[in-house]
Amino acid sequence: MELFSSSREIQKVYAESKTFTLSPLAKSFRAGYAEFNRSKTFQASPGEDMAYHSLHTSMESIQRAVKKILTSQISRLEKGLTFLATTGNASPFIGLFGTVWGIMTSFRSIGMKGSATLAVVAPGIAEALIATAAGLAAAIPAVVAFNYFNRRARAFQVEMGNFNSDLIGVLERGLMRMTLTEKKRGE
Repeated sequence: MELFSSSREIQKVYAESKTFTLSPLAKSFRAGYAEFNRSKTFQASPGEDMAYHSLHTSMESIQRAVKKILTSQISRLEKGLTFLATTGNASPFIGLFGTVWGIMTSFRSIGMKGSATLAVVAPGIAEALIATAAGLAAAIPAVVAFNYFNRRARAFQVEMGNFNSDLIGVLERGLMRMTLTEKKRGE
């Protein structure tokens, strides 16, 4: 982002962006720039309408290339969120199941002994509490982690969307300059 914002020469940004192999923004930039270069080779026929059509088609291609990278990077970021969400949602129910099981064990013990003393009831209740605690011990960190990473993924999505808008604007201005230059040469 800093490299793109601070440089006026897009070719240098492209060359330096290759060093950022893991950066989703660099991948987006390279995809947009590659499509930009392919669009430069497309020759518009003489006439204002064809020049506009060529520019419009080129911009659509650049937008598709950049959006494809955005979608794949967001999908990659959200990959582990499903596991965290499932763990956070299912763990309390697993704990509840253990609680019900423990209570059933207690009632069975009461029925077999014919009395409801603490010695008869306590083991089943203890099992129930352990299951509940285990379910909560898994659910709470999973929910906290899910919220943290989900917020980060959303913030990154906004950041990458803003970057892509800036990139598309820069590339569009470059194509417009090229179109105007070609049009002046044709006159």
